[in-house]
Amino acid sequence: MRARAGALTRGAALAFLSGVSAAHAAETGSVENGERLFAECAGCHEVGQGARHRIGPHLNGLFGRRAGSLDDFRYSKSLARVGANGIEWHADTLDAYIENPRTFASGTRMSYPGMKDAAERADLLAYLRLFSANPSDIPEADPTARGTDHSVDPAILALEGDAEYGEYLSSECTTCHQASGGDAGIPSIVSWPEEDFVVAMHAYRDGVRLNPVMQMIAGRLSPEEIAALAAYFEGLGP
Repeated sequence: MRARAGALTRGAALAFLSGVSAAHAAETGSVENGERLFAECAGCHEVGQGARHRIGPHLNGLFGRRAGSLDDFRYSKSLARVGANGIEWHADTLDAYIENPRTFASGTRMSYPGMKDAAERADLLAYLRLFSANPSDIPEADPTARGTDHSVDPAILALEGDAEYGEYLSSECTTCHQASGGDAGIPSIVSWPEEDFVVAMHAYRDGVRLNPVMQMIAGRLSPEEIAALAAYFEGLGP
């Protein structure tokens, strides 16, 4: 019994030291390099003044926030359960999540494979911490950290998609993208906000996004059909 108690004590000590190390790293990482690294996140997340939800939630006020707790964003059931179990975002939990999102929350819809370099994670966390200050002091982010919007005619963005028609059209999409939200090698498009889906598809149509298969598929679709698909996939979320 004494040996087992000693093992538990060492384990608790290691966990504590790991958390302290991660917290210290977030304080001492390079903000400048973290801003550069955030480009890997900016396709789904926004930070800074005016940041809004996109495919993922905005990351203002992230430090100290309970996981899956923003009322106006629809999280995966997996991440909502993590939050319901009391997990909050601090340097240690964020470090573990960014290193391997699916180990931390197995059913997360975030398709990012993880950042393996501990120093890079520390830099990214140092940058994100800037946006968890007093809300009135949150800085403006560099435009490259505000997503990768493609300019689309407002009239196209205003089209109201028919989700039932989108389901009819979706078979070509679901030969690669899983309607269940899985992402075995191909990013999930389930629960994408309609505007993000429309912008992405028109970026393929206009040659801004360079995947030749997606360019071909998007080029065959009318704006109304794209809007219908956007409505269908947005509504498939949990």
